[in-house]
Amino acid sequence: MFDTLTAKLDGTFKKLRSRGKLHPKQVDNALDDMRTALLEADVALEVADAFLGRVRTRALSEEVMKSLTPAQQVIKVVRDELQATLGGEHVRFVVPSARRAVVMMAGVQGSGKTTACAKLAFRLKKDGRRPVLVAADLERPAAVEQLFTLGREIGVPVVSEGRDPVKVAKAALKEADRKGYDVVIVDTAGRLHVDEEMMRQARRIRDVVKPDHVLMACDAMTGQDAVIQARAFLAEVETTGFILTKLDGDARGGAALSITAVTGKPVFFAGVGEKPADLEEFHPDRMAGRILGMGDVLSLIDKATDTLDADEAKASAEKMLQGAFTLEDFLGQLRQMRQLGPIQDLLKMLPGMPGGKSAFKDLADQVDENKLRQAEALILSMTPDERRNPGIISGSRRLRIARGAGSTTSDVNTLLKDFEGARKMMRTMMGGGKGFPGMFTMPPKAARGPKR
Repeated sequence: MFDTLTAKLDGTFKKLRSRGKLHPKQVDNALDDMRTALLEADVALEVADAFLGRVRTRALSEEVMKSLTPAQQVIKVVRDELQATLGGEHVRFVVPSARRAVVMMAGVQGSGKTTACAKLAFRLKKDGRRPVLVAADLERPAAVEQLFTLGREIGVPVVSEGRDPVKVAKAALKEADRKGYDVVIVDTAGRLHVDEEMMRQARRIRDVVKPDHVLMACDAMTGQDAVIQARAFLAEVETTGFILTKLDGDARGGAALSITAVTGKPVFFAGVGEKPADLEEFHPDRMAGRILGMGDVLSLIDKATDTLDADEAKASAEKMLQGAFTLEDFLGQLRQMRQLGPIQDLLKMLPGMPGGKSAFKDLADQVDENKLRQAEALILSMTPDERRNPGIISGSRRLRIARGAGSTTSDVNTLLKDFEGARKMMRTMMGGGKGFPGMFTMPPKAARGPKR
C-alpha cells in the first residue's frame, strides 16, 4: 500500500545521494519534498510536521553534516524517526493465561472489524488458546451471519443469544466459563461514522465484560478519518491498541503513519489479506524499512516459518543434493510458495526493492501468477510416472498433457526444458555446500510472464 510514498521518498533520497557534502538548504529542500509526499499519503498534518521537525534537528546537527557520508546519515535519521512515529519498539499483544481473558473489538462499519475478530481468534487458537467469538453487533444482521460463517471456517465457536447486545455479551461470558473457553472476543456494533449511540452501547458492553483489551479495527484506507475515529474511541471506551486492516490495499498509508503518534496507543496487528491467517504482528522498525524500500526480511522469515512445512523443505533440499528432485517435488514447492501470497508482495519484502520497482524490477514484472497456475496445471495433467521421470514424456504424451491443462505442447516443452535446467543449476549450487537447505528454486521460465 505504500508504493507511491515509497517511490517519492526514494526519489528524494537519490537526490541526496548524488551530492557529496550537504548544505542546510539542500536538506530543507529534501524535507519539503518529504512533507509533500507525506501529505499526499494522507498523513495527519500535525504528525507530518512533528516528524519532519525532529528529522531536521538531527539532520542539521554537526555530527551528521560533518560526517563522511552525510546523505546516508540523513536517511538513517529519517528511518529512526519514522520508526518512532510508527510506535518505536514492537509491543506484543498479550492476554492473561491464568484466567479467562476478554477482548472487545470496536470500530466503525466497513473497517473490517468482524473479520479482524475471526483473524485474531484464529491466531490465538494457533497459539494453543481456546477462543470463543461473540456476535454482539446486532445493528447489522449480516455481521452476525458473517461471524458465524467465519467461525465455522476457522473452527472457533460463535455465540449470539438475545436481542440486546449487552445481554448477549453477558451471556457469552457465562457460556465461556461453563465450557472452558479461555479467551472471549466480543464483536461490537459499528456505524457509518462515530455517533453517541454507538459509543453509549460500546461503553455499556465494556462495563459488563470488563475487557483486558479494547481493540479498534482501523481501516488503513481511510487516511486522516481514521485518526479522528481513533481519538473518539480512545476517549469514550479507553482503547488499548489497534488492528490496522486492509494494509494490503492500495491506500496511501496515512492511517498507519498517524494513528499511534496521535493516540499514544500501539498497533498490535496488521491485516495483510483476506484469509484468516493474514494477520501479522506490527513491528514499527520493519514497517519503516518497508516504507523506505529497505525491505522486511524478518517478516518474510516469520511468514515462511508459519506457512511452510519444514520437513517437506528439508526433504526437497536432500533430493536436490542427490539430483533426485522431480516435477512432483517442484509442484509441492510451487504450492508452498503460493501459500506465502502474491510473489510481487514477497519481492517487496527483500532489501533494495521499494514497491518492487528498483533493482529487481524486471524480475517482478516477469512474474505472472497466471503462468504459475498454468505450470501447476501442466504438472497435474501428467501421470505420477511422468512427474517422477520426465524423460519418458514422448510427443503423444506431451499432446495429452497439453490438452489436459488447456495449453499447448510448446508450453509443455518449455516447462520440461527449463525444469531440467533449474534442476542442474540447483544441484551445482547446493553440491558446493553453499546452498540454503529448504530454499525455493526459482520458477522456470514457463512460470514467468512474457518479457517486456
